[in-house]
Amino acid sequence: MIRRILAATAVLALAACNVAVSEPEGDAALDIPEIEVPEISIETMKEATRILSSDEFEGRLPGTAGEEKTVAYIAEQFEKAGLEPGNNGSWFQDVPLVEITGRDFAPLTVKADGETMNFDFGEDWVGVSYRETPTTKVENSELVFVGYGINAPEKNWNDYAGIDMTGKTAVILINDPDYEAEALEGTFNGKAMTYYGRWTYKYEEAARQGATGAIIVHDTYPASYPWTTVKNSWSGPQAYAQRADGGADQTVMNGWVQKAVAEQILEATGHSLAELSAAAKKKGFKPVPLGATVSTAFENDARTFTSKNVIGVLPGAERPEEYVLHTAHWDHLGRCAPGEEDEICNGAIDNATGTAALIALAEAHAKAGPADRSLVFLAVTAEEQGLLGSEYYGANPVFPLEQTVGGVNMDALSLAGPAKDVTVVGPDKSQLDDFLTAALTAEERVGTPNPSPEAGYYYRSDHFSMAKRGLPMLYVDGGQDLVEGGTEAGAAYEARYRDTAYHAAGDEYDENWDWSGVEQDLRLFYRLGRMLGMSTSWPNWREGDEFRRIRDEACAADGGC
Repeated sequence: MIRRILAATAVLALAACNVAVSEPEGDAALDIPEIEVPEISIETMKEATRILSSDEFEGRLPGTAGEEKTVAYIAEQFEKAGLEPGNNGSWFQDVPLVEITGRDFAPLTVKADGETMNFDFGEDWVGVSYRETPTTKVENSELVFVGYGINAPEKNWNDYAGIDMTGKTAVILINDPDYEAEALEGTFNGKAMTYYGRWTYKYEEAARQGATGAIIVHDTYPASYPWTTVKNSWSGPQAYAQRADGGADQTVMNGWVQKAVAEQILEATGHSLAELSAAAKKKGFKPVPLGATVSTAFENDARTFTSKNVIGVLPGAERPEEYVLHTAHWDHLGRCAPGEEDEICNGAIDNATGTAALIALAEAHAKAGPADRSLVFLAVTAEEQGLLGSEYYGANPVFPLEQTVGGVNMDALSLAGPAKDVTVVGPDKSQLDDFLTAALTAEERVGTPNPSPEAGYYYRSDHFSMAKRGLPMLYVDGGQDLVEGGTEAGAAYEARYRDTAYHAAGDEYDENWDWSGVEQDLRLFYRLGRMLGMSTSWPNWREGDEFRRIRDEACAADGGC
């Protein structure tokens, strides 16, 4: 998971309700049934988390022996829980991928005004190639500062206006121009990040512009994660969807530099990063050629392989052709620190906990008997490589999305202890929030809107692969207002995890963890899945939401929604 980094904030409760929720004028009231929650085995949760995050599973990197053990274990546990194979008699959905591993990295060499600067791989910069080529070479490519690297015609905004990027390398700011706003109003939704702020978009747009290279300037606050996260995530094998052209339409090299490195480069060119960043926030910004060149080279080892999503289903008793989706990613980073004493990124919290939750919830639902609708449990691959497993499922759904009611995504459950709240990522986007409010009321908890909307978390986990295709999805994270210690303790837990464990070897199973908060969250997830499974309603996106049109079109088709 691209993990949330939360600031301590006041808890804002979502509107409370009981059984039925009245929608704004023009939408009918929803059928939100009352649900009894059975005992959900925390022992199942603990054991699955412990096993999946053990060294034996080698950090669960797709395409390794660790994957083979992982998917076999999940399928075994789904069957033991009482599910049926979800893909036409199989537990697995094949996901064709290509893995590219860079090695023998030359320095990133920048020449500006007669000065030559060399920056070391890992500490100063990281880079990869999306192309399936044995050697990546960038030679004397002209550097161009392109602000936030956004081309948004509907907003009359183009950071590439008036320049041909052929042969050039774009220097790009992370996030989007409004990220420092206090409110959620502005050209790019104010403080809330849009998809234009995601690094995935920035590389995609640089490629569309014909650039040779794209280098993002890392800055911890607008990125919402430290340089360590970038270094660990981009220094090993990188997986991509298999492409007919081998990625030939991509840039030669995509990379990141530390903010201090960018400041040094720009100073050598007679510019200031702070001044250029300020200019880039204003409409009408034009790209700035820096009068400098960049060079680097490295070798690539590429292999194609087939990874697997794992799918189990509990068929519905009354309307089995209608589906409720539960998602979590099983993968992590594998051996992310080769040569170090502890080289395995075990990914205990991120996301052995979410995968274990799929197993524990499947077990509880199966013991309770089938819901009216079918309940689908989908453990996806390659989230850490860019949501690849969920993206593949979204493009090739086993259960048609127009027959899927909605879903809940679970990514890195909180081990901070019981909380009075939950964090709602992307609040009030769909009518699923009304189901959530009813479930929270029953659990005597409240919902806190994501306190870091500038981080764009709604676009950074597996639910997004479904949401962008019109399927309403909830992403609910652990609470910040802890029963013991309040928001201060919640923020301290987040800081500890971010600084010592996230995407690092420190994310290991701990026998001393307090699981009482996880028990709370499992009850909430059970309620949500069961409510949707027993309801007759088809929740939609709110009027005006970016995904409403897509869902409406799907529902208008024969047999849809």
